[in-house]
Amino acid sequence: MPNNGPSRIFADECWAPVFALAREQGGVMSRAQLIDAGVPRWEITGHLRARRWRKVTGQVVALHNGPLTAEGHRWAAVLHAGPRAMLDGTAALLASGLERFTIDRIRVSVPRGARVRRTRRYDIRQTRRWHADDIAPTGIPRTRPAVAAVRAALWAKTDKQAGYVMTLTVQQGMATPAQLGEQLLRINRDKRRLLLHTLVNDLLSGARTLSEADVVRELRRRGLPPPARQVLRKDRRGRNYLDLYWPELGVVVEIDGIHHTWAENVVADALRQNSLAMAGDVVLGVPLLGLRLQPDEFFQQIADALDSASAARNAA
Repeated sequence: MPNNGPSRIFADECWAPVFALAREQGGVMSRAQLIDAGVPRWEITGHLRARRWRKVTGQVVALHNGPLTAEGHRWAAVLHAGPRAMLDGTAALLASGLERFTIDRIRVSVPRGARVRRTRRYDIRQTRRWHADDIAPTGIPRTRPAVAAVRAALWAKTDKQAGYVMTLTVQQGMATPAQLGEQLLRINRDKRRLLLHTLVNDLLSGARTLSEADVVRELRRRGLPPPARQVLRKDRRGRNYLDLYWPELGVVVEIDGIHHTWAENVVADALRQNSLAMAGDVVLGVPLLGLRLQPDEFFQQIADALDSASAARNAA
């Protein structure tokens, strides 16, 4: 059975503040913290050899012999990295409560010039973007959500992942699009900078009309017939404007901004699209995020729908 608390060996009152701090830090402490609390080095070594405690990294020990929690790993990463270390990117977002996202390694940032204590367990790096004002005011040292989301997007393996993490941050109420935009203005050079500015514009829902025009231009460039735009259709539920419509083929393309994926819009959008489908139209939903990240796939679907509708009309 794991030893998750003080045994008789630790029953002395002087151990109470040590274990209280460990509980606040997911069950872990740095060797420096233990020594500052008055625990001699030989006693730390003794508890490790007796397997009452266990080594996490060269700088951090768990004051129990069970598995570490996610919180314990985050604290271990920060404590190992040093006094000015902070969780960054997706690791900081997860520590702030981001859901539906997983990571392979915890990313920790330290300022340029700081000593980097390498470990295979955690990803600890210097960054020129480190600034004390970016640290969240409470809890484990970590960058604030807006800062963390922008950095997570810059460091993402793919453009798709970059868009996903920024969208999740906004959808889960951790940062507003305006806050993301403010942090993006601090980025002067990065290969993904233009893409992220476009994504923030989409999140702000300020590029809807422009995006429809962009789609029409791209359709023309690909040799596809131009659609009618903002066509008014009435059904039993009221008036609906269709973004892009080929009335002679019965094909509708709806350009969905980020806000369409929010819970309060899901039911209304579903009823609207079902009404169009029951009227015999083919309805394709094209999210702005998809147009930014996977345009070829979405435009191919539009082309396939138009081809199928044209073939069906000719065969009739």
